[in-house]
Amino acid sequence: MTSPSTPITPVAPRIHWFPMLLLAAYLVEFVVLGIAPAERGTWWAENVPIFLIVVALVVLYVRGVRFSNLAYALMSVLLFMHTIGGHYTFEKVPFDWFNNLFGFKRNMYDRVAHFTVGFYAYPIIELTDRKGLIQSRFISYLFPLCVIGTVAMTYELIEWVYAVKAGGEAGAAFLGSQGDIWDAQKDMLADTSGAVFALIVYALFGRAPKA
Repeated sequence: MTSPSTPITPVAPRIHWFPMLLLAAYLVEFVVLGIAPAERGTWWAENVPIFLIVVALVVLYVRGVRFSNLAYALMSVLLFMHTIGGHYTFEKVPFDWFNNLFGFKRNMYDRVAHFTVGFYAYPIIELTDRKGLIQSRFISYLFPLCVIGTVAMTYELIEWVYAVKAGGEAGAAFLGSQGDIWDAQKDMLADTSGAVFALIVYALFGRAPKA
């Protein structure tokens, strides 16, 4: 039994190898695909927000806000896919195997990447469950879905503004509509569909880790 006079040394949070491995893989990919991208302006536009997400996750990790390995795995899919898209531009990513498999006429890489945006609903509900922030089970699932929907809409507005400001090939490459007038709406649907998928995964397999 510790006496009252004995100083208590705080225990640092345990370092988990899996998120560290994902971070190392992302940094390697970021550096390698940053060499001679298809369009440098598009590369910056596509990679800056993803890099900021990585920085935010690292800061949270250092400050003791940790997620499950499954949450980190789901979050990493967007990081890896978006970095590839930034290198080639999303319209030109080699993705014929997928497009041909399902008979798509356009390159669907960007749509699949948008689907993975919804995966961030998983860490959101994991965090709110761990902290006990939302008492209603219905609201606890609705909240991350609304967050992803808001992010999806905001990003489409950012794409629109950037495309107008940049113009030319750079603007078109960042927008990535490939001639589809309903591209923005379909992207938002893909985002929210990914969120629904992530929430189903959480309902089946998720368990919020202890702080």
